[in-house]
Amino acid sequence: MNAMPAKGTGRCLCGAVRFAWTAAPLWAGHCHCDSCRRACSAPVTSFFAVADGAWSWTGEDPLLYVSSPGRRRYFCGTCGSPMAYQDDKQPGETHFYAASMDRPEEYCPTTSYHRDEKLPWLAMEDPQ
Repeated sequence: MNAMPAKGTGRCLCGAVRFAWTAAPLWAGHCHCDSCRRACSAPVTSFFAVADGAWSWTGEDPLLYVSSPGRRRYFCGTCGSPMAYQDDKQPGETHFYAASMDRPEEYCPTTSYHRDEKLPWLAMEDPQ
């Protein structure tokens, strides 16, 4: 697959927090930074960005955690699933976790971030 779907939906583990997007994602990639790993308790996180105004929460609103100045992480208050991330350095877009997509097999990463922080024991090929 060469591109992410222009429309889609996603949800948390328990299904309380849901979202939908109606425009092609701006980008899709893996992040290896320590902050994202800790936020998800995973060796790598995979995101896609959607322009604000082209997505909406369709279930319960998530809870918000300000992880550092200008950085907001959204998660389900019931099951704790990470749902989205916003950064003031990237205004006008919201980053959703690819694993929360209802059809994650349609995820198509095209880049990776913070490769210098990649865990040495993680065996995966990163898109350039």
